[in-house]
Amino acid sequence: MKYMLLMYSSEAQVAQIRPEEQQALAQSWYGLLQEATAAGVLLGSNGLLSVSNATTVRVRDGKTLTTDGPFAETKEQLGGYYLIDVPNLDDAVHWAARCPSALGGSIEVRPLGHSVPSAK
Repeated sequence: MKYMLLMYSSEAQVAQIRPEEQQALAQSWYGLLQEATAAGVLLGSNGLLSVSNATTVRVRDGKTLTTDGPFAETKEQLGGYYLIDVPNLDDAVHWAARCPSALGGSIEVRPLGHSVPSAK
């Protein structure tokens, strides 16, 4: 089953991490990436730029409205994801718990729904 691990943390807290801690954190992320790849469960991953780069789109009364910034003000922001393929939720939770973001933020584990065929 495919699961999306959505990684949330406070951008304000991340910005305060000292350079030596940043290097250790980067090594933790790299180690997890290598382990998930070696285990054959990782289908994709990526980080996101700051929410200051976000644009929120809404359609109201047939008009497209855009707003700079995220959908809502929150204490934690979505910072990235891992897309994994594991047998069950317990295994997905195992991988989520290994994400460095779980230490100071949170990891939302969500099963993927049915794929929609792409139009070509």
